[in-house]
Amino acid sequence: MRSRFDDRRHAGRVLAGALASWSGQADVVVLALPRGGVLVGYEVALGLGAPLDVLVVRKLGLPGHEELAVGAIASGGAIVVNREVVDRFDVPEHAIREAAEREQVELHRREAAYRDGRPMRPLAGRTVIVVDDGLATGSTMRAAVIAVRALGPARLIVGVPVGATSTCEEMADVADHVVCTTTPRDLHAVGQSYADFTQTSDEEVRELLAAASQTIGSRPIIEARQVTVAAGDVELVGDLAMPDEARGLVLFAHGSGSSRHSPRNRFVADVLQRAGLATFLIDLLTLGEERADARTGELRFDVDLLALRLVAVTDWLASEPATGCLPLGLFGASTGAAAALIAAAERPSLVAAVVSRGGRPDLASDVLADVHAPTLLLVGERDEVVIDLNRRALTRLPGERHLEIVPSAGHLFEEPGTLDIVADRASRWLRSHLRAQGTTVSR
Repeated sequence: MRSRFDDRRHAGRVLAGALASWSGQADVVVLALPRGGVLVGYEVALGLGAPLDVLVVRKLGLPGHEELAVGAIASGGAIVVNREVVDRFDVPEHAIREAAEREQVELHRREAAYRDGRPMRPLAGRTVIVVDDGLATGSTMRAAVIAVRALGPARLIVGVPVGATSTCEEMADVADHVVCTTTPRDLHAVGQSYADFTQTSDEEVRELLAAASQTIGSRPIIEARQVTVAAGDVELVGDLAMPDEARGLVLFAHGSGSSRHSPRNRFVADVLQRAGLATFLIDLLTLGEERADARTGELRFDVDLLALRLVAVTDWLASEPATGCLPLGLFGASTGAAAALIAAAERPSLVAAVVSRGGRPDLASDVLADVHAPTLLLVGERDEVVIDLNRRALTRLPGERHLEIVPSAGHLFEEPGTLDIVADRASRWLRSHLRAQGTTVSR
């Protein structure tokens, strides 16, 4: 079987894309199973902007046959007993207690080594995502989930880059939601899915947890503030996020009013923020228009209206002291990409770069020849009609431009790992072209 992932860090980035729905939510905690799961969990926590902690699980072996687990103990004091095995082999309670005491010593040793004195994060009332590098039999993950459940989380999610189909399905019995980005039919060992499956050391785990405590999750990566912008006879609501020493600003344009709340746009925005770019996610339709559009689907295709409002927002950003000094990029999705191209044509001195995700540049065909801003077109491999529309548009754009087909992706980039590719490519394109103007600003 061909390797699906380069290494655990790569697998974590793919898994983060599949978990994008939980990006930026304040109540999320990522719990990684050591050791290999911590490398995956670090990338997931980074991608979601969530705190990272470790959940140490130690199996309790059947006396004389330690490879057969009669239960497990886990961080937080939880003890899980497999009553079916206990009854089948008539395991006495004192044997379980003795095994738990022995394993408790190793559990405490690992926790002390990994956390370096930091207490375990509280999980009660939180959304907890338990992460490992893969699921074969799933026995350790099942014990982990049951142990975490005893600590009172509001929601419990299992996330793994690879898992046996039957194991992932069975995990749904104990978790609220299960995300396995790939489920090969012939999975005999998790390491089959990795080009590099080198054993992770205790020191690597400790260093990653220490880094995570300083850089992600202990506080929001940045604080977004709600902003209202007048656009003609309506007021548009958006979320403006300004990292320290921002090197540029990216304005998001969506074909409906979901731009500000779209999990996919929020995931991409989080990646851009960590790359040092400010982001402005704004609803180009009012709440009333959004409700009407949900019924008719007409307003999202009113590109002239969307573009008119996007230009008004662009002008407002240019006039504000905090944002006017930053080079501006536009990130458009679907019909919002057409609005972004129109805005780039109408405001060539303000728009320094454009990225289109699953865009409809054909709806801006009249102005494509006037778009001189460097433009990146990202389209899913399975979105055949839109691929053709983007290829035609590419020949009409006069400036620097590039079309990239994202493997295995559909129009909405919902397939595991595809949104991760979008965020990576957009970040590289925008950092490259917005940095050209060389201005940074501190909050």
